[in-house]
Amino acid sequence: MMRLHHVQVACPPGGEEVARRFYAEGLGLAEVDKPADLAGRGGCWFRAYDTAGAVTAELHVGVEDPFAPARKAHPAFVVDDLDVVAGRLRRLGFEVDESQRDSFPGHVRLHTADGHGNRVEVLAPAG
Repeated sequence: MMRLHHVQVACPPGGEEVARRFYAEGLGLAEVDKPADLAGRGGCWFRAYDTAGAVTAELHVGVEDPFAPARKAHPAFVVDDLDVVAGRLRRLGFEVDESQRDSFPGHVRLHTADGHGNRVEVLAPAG
């Protein structure tokens, strides 16, 4: 058996608050404490949970210097309601691209970028 434990994206030094605004406020992920051995490196970690409390997604934001955003490589999150997430991101000032909304079979989707320019995809089941 194999499952994905987490995905990591990068931010520049001091970029944690911008990451929190996007991943916690915008996407609705919960920030979790980093282990003490890793906390000194900076960055922040986020998780999503199902109704039973099991982790369904985990994203780590690590500090990278020099920093370059990931413009093609990206995490893709599945949500229940794409329009709710799109509205929340727009209200927070993040650009939302829905030009490919119906281009992924079985899903509707959007593309956006976190506050540091890292590409992020958000999908919801179609129908």
